[in-house]
Amino acid sequence: MTGLARAMWMGIAAVVIGGMGSTKQGGTPAYFTDDERVRVMAYWNEPGRYIVSAPKGDGPWVVRLTPAASIWFLAYNRACGAAKAPPTQQVPQASGTVPAEWEKWVTAKLEYDLARARAAADAANSLAVGRQPSPQSLPAPPPAVPQSLLQAVGNPPPFAAAVAPMSYTVTLDSGTTVSYTDQVPVPKRYAYFRYAEGVIYPGTPLRSLPKQDLEKLFTGAGLTPFEAHVMAAVSPLEGGFDAINTYDTGVVSVGFIQFACLSSGGGSLGALLLREKREAPADFERDFRRFGLDVTPDGLLVAVDPDTGAELIGQPAALKIVQDKRLTAVFQIAGAHSDTFRRMQVREAKQRFYPADDVLTFTVGGKDLSVRVGDIIRSEAGMATLFDRKVNRGTLDPLPQVMSQVMTEHSLTDPKALSAYEREIVSAMRYRRNFLADATLTQPAP
Repeated sequence: MTGLARAMWMGIAAVVIGGMGSTKQGGTPAYFTDDERVRVMAYWNEPGRYIVSAPKGDGPWVVRLTPAASIWFLAYNRACGAAKAPPTQQVPQASGTVPAEWEKWVTAKLEYDLARARAAADAANSLAVGRQPSPQSLPAPPPAVPQSLLQAVGNPPPFAAAVAPMSYTVTLDSGTTVSYTDQVPVPKRYAYFRYAEGVIYPGTPLRSLPKQDLEKLFTGAGLTPFEAHVMAAVSPLEGGFDAINTYDTGVVSVGFIQFACLSSGGGSLGALLLREKREAPADFERDFRRFGLDVTPDGLLVAVDPDTGAELIGQPAALKIVQDKRLTAVFQIAGAHSDTFRRMQVREAKQRFYPADDVLTFTVGGKDLSVRVGDIIRSEAGMATLFDRKVNRGTLDPLPQVMSQVMTEHSLTDPKALSAYEREIVSAMRYRRNFLADATLTQPAP
């Protein structure tokens, strides 16, 4: 076989196996050929494709929570027995006795660190624009950290810092332009902030899409009207089909219910990409692969570094997507313009998070009982409540305990009799939003 014939054969084989064009040293599969990686680099480094700049304004410096502080606050919440509170609840209610000196000290340190960061930001901005900084009066620094708090949670880092956000503008060959700003502002005790260079775009709300287009999309994805109403009700808590979030514990979170890759670099986002790659390979090539994004057969993200051409898999790929907004933008553009990617989001959401077919097992009076969720929860408001919890936490807990308690309190013997107490169950399972007050959804009987 001649060298030319062999090269042609290798190229055909690469297409047949869906992009696994070569093997890295050490036997690791390569998902992009050398030529493909060169093309990805050339595309992303064309003039005007990617512009990084400082935001406009009186001064670039602002005050932000530090990622280290956010990690510490999560540990603090856990020590207070409140780690499972909704992320919208900034000071979670502790379950148990928390020493009063802990909260008093944390509050004092937070206010001191915020004031010190504000003074630093003002001084830096004054220097940037050529004016004298304003006089700043700092509160008294907190006393030494209580020893019991130190032992339970660890030494606290600075809770706030003066930072200078950066702006990023990405332009695709279609002329579509997207912009981001890092150093996302979060509440001062937010426990899930992880990446200072991360960004957020909430996406286009589903309620603003043409009704007929949305109905066509949901129908094409195989949803019933009931299921469509539930998903549309929960989506405002997450985002639009084109939503992207790269600053929190999800690492890279995408779409109308925020499919996240998590620290593994796979997660539900990897499963979503794998679904499109298998069900619509040509669209996957158009939406993701030509830009340097792929997914392994076991659902790990693959990314080509636009600057070096290095092929990254799993966690390194996820972190590169956080760091390089060119790769971030690919997800937003696909969610905004690809009907296929939107349809895949809906299908994956139903399979992975829709709770109707989940079978729960719990114990009442020493006897193990099982029941299908859809046999108990029959209203849209009730299903939305459970869908909300499963999307955000990945579990329906504490639903089994709630069902066991309701059966015991009402002296029930058949778990299907719980359907008469749906409102009581749903009320106990309320999470980020009270869907029982949503008049657009069907409600449990009184």
